[in-house]
Amino acid sequence: MKARGEHVSLPIAQADAPPGVRPQSVSFGQALWFWLKLGFISFGGPAGQIAIMHAELVERRRWISERRFLHALNYCMLLPGPEAQQLATYIGWLLHRTWGGVAAGGLFVLPSLFILMGLSWVYIAWGDVPLIAGLFYGIKPAVTAIVLHAAHRIGSRALKNPALWGIAAAAFVAIFAMNVPFPLIVVAAAMIGFAGGKKWPDYFRTGARHGSGAHGFGPALIDDDTPAPEHARFRWPRLAAILGIGGLLWAVPMAALTAMYGWHGAYTQMGWFFTKAALLTFGGAYAVLPYIYQGAVDTYAWLTPTQMIDGLALGETTPGPLIMVVAFVGFVGAYAKALLGPEALFLAGALAAAIVTWFTFLPSFLFILAGGPLVEATKEDLKFTAPLTAITAAVVGVILNLAVFFGYHVLWPDGLAGRFDLGSALIALGAAIALFKFKRGVIEVIAACAVIGLIVKLTL
Repeated sequence: MKARGEHVSLPIAQADAPPGVRPQSVSFGQALWFWLKLGFISFGGPAGQIAIMHAELVERRRWISERRFLHALNYCMLLPGPEAQQLATYIGWLLHRTWGGVAAGGLFVLPSLFILMGLSWVYIAWGDVPLIAGLFYGIKPAVTAIVLHAAHRIGSRALKNPALWGIAAAAFVAIFAMNVPFPLIVVAAAMIGFAGGKKWPDYFRTGARHGSGAHGFGPALIDDDTPAPEHARFRWPRLAAILGIGGLLWAVPMAALTAMYGWHGAYTQMGWFFTKAALLTFGGAYAVLPYIYQGAVDTYAWLTPTQMIDGLALGETTPGPLIMVVAFVGFVGAYAKALLGPEALFLAGALAAAIVTWFTFLPSFLFILAGGPLVEATKEDLKFTAPLTAITAAVVGVILNLAVFFGYHVLWPDGLAGRFDLGSALIALGAAIALFKFKRGVIEVIAACAVIGLIVKLTL
């Protein structure tokens, strides 16, 4: 994973404007080609994806200035949903209005959806093949280390004082020891943040989390002093239209699923469940995975715990947002349950993957298209940011619980009363050392651990 601000070289060719010269306007076709290619190479999780966009859009192409880039990013960081995908949507919207945002955000997701459909099909159809089983034997411990590393990375940025540490600890105890649902933890943290922001504001202030705009890369197409374009100015009729269209885009598919399969049908419940999940992804995909696990494994039994871990491993190795693991959940759940009959297993899985992707990402588009004009016209307000600061702190505790959950199933595959898997423990330890000490990227770690796991399985 590339560090913030580090230059990233991409195979996306386009002539850059000479230094000191403002770039000419970008056509919709040029932008479309860029977003498509970005969708295929957006590895590395949100930090890596944001670094790629910064290097290409701020430093090289200068489509947007650093300050405007960070202003948009800070808004996306406060929203539920995948921040990198939302940032792409925001910049696409600034450049080319609503369809620019839809194209940028959609192309950030679609390559990953099709790749995950194919990988999910291979996994569920041939997962018992020794080659596949060996690869996953090494990948699962790596995922445990990756989740632990995510908790450390987010915690080191978010937990700046004892109050936020306390919220994180309370969230961990609540979900680990008391099995409190994730939505209740989010609500409680928001209430604490709202009250704490009034009484102890210094404990709940946030700063720029991705650096400052001190670097100068030359004049940008959307520069610091560039006025907001006409379509980015707030208007009540436009907001009402966006919300109305968004409501229809949610209600019509949901009504169709209900009419075809009934409210309690698996496809309908997938749409409803992942709508709720989309509104709870504060802090990124790792934060909402416990909620997805509770629903997909415990409540609906679409997947087994082992399959959930395998799905996260696949999500880590494909481009696009990590929350795209929902496509795996939908595909495997519908395929295994043969929702369209035994003769249409792939079709059942593909339909489920498309449904959960639609309902998961629709809110992200609405947040940007509806809230973008407000962001362009307003500054930070502690009454708004303090609850989200507290939620981010709670998210750290929730992610730590996820690492414990994965570790339990990987290291004691037959339960605590069963054997301790020393091989998995050593792979997990090696992955943790690679991540924490040597700062290796997620893809490198997963690839190395997959090869090690295959070697171990083939030699046993």
